[in-house]
Amino acid sequence: MTKADDIFKDNIQKIMTQGVLSEQARPKYKDGRTANSKYITGSFAEYDLARGEFPITTLRPIPIKSAIKEIFWIYQEQSNDLTILNDKYHVKYWNDWEIGDTGTIGERYGAIVKKHDIITKILKQLKENPWNRRNVISLWDYEAFEESEGLLPCAFQTMFDVRRVDGEIYLDATLTQRSNDMLVAHHINAMQYVALQMMIAKHFGWKVGKFFYFVNNLHIYDNQFDQAEELLRRQPTDCQPRLVLNVPDGTNFFDIKPEDFELINYEPVKPQLKFDLAI
Repeated sequence: MTKADDIFKDNIQKIMTQGVLSEQARPKYKDGRTANSKYITGSFAEYDLARGEFPITTLRPIPIKSAIKEIFWIYQEQSNDLTILNDKYHVKYWNDWEIGDTGTIGERYGAIVKKHDIITKILKQLKENPWNRRNVISLWDYEAFEESEGLLPCAFQTMFDVRRVDGEIYLDATLTQRSNDMLVAHHINAMQYVALQMMIAKHFGWKVGKFFYFVNNLHIYDNQFDQAEELLRRQPTDCQPRLVLNVPDGTNFFDIKPEDFELINYEPVKPQLKFDLAI
């Protein structure tokens, strides 16, 4: 059992036994029903990546390849264009959030990264002074929200810090989410931002350190309660999965490709569970 499996089961149990039901929920299922949920507030986890603690469960398969491609769309392409996500990265699940017939998800995510030139600024700050305490990515842009419709960003803030330990520099990261679909997206989002952390660390030739994960509203939708009970019954495998970035130290952030990532020693429990997404 991995640390992520322990945390996953603990959170599911806590939501199912102590969670409260949502009221006036915004999302809908595809059949038009309101997507209510049980939720808890203020969930926090810490993973020491340098010690092999990665935030991915073995209780069900997690589609890491598609998840990491989404990070490239947001932070390398700096785009909200679904055509790029579909045609270049072959990722389709964002299509349900298209705004009208614009072919985009509105002024969100990659559009905000581009608008504020965030990655260039973060890399510049870390180069000039790795110990500065201002390495913040914020996708929460009220002005952009007023300009267009679209899903407000869930994973909206990431912060980076460095530590020197025994002569080695480690890059730590903190991901903050306003909202998270525990059974579907929890480990997808966590591993996505571990990948981003690894890309920045490689850019400078540093090691990855700790990953901190805070979710304000952690929930399970009411059409997922059976799957939640199934996950609690499952026994995790003995594997210890690790995400590896197979490029030399010092590789430019924008030269890294999705296929440079490799998830090793990952043997999740099957079969995969099916989920109807809340849109």
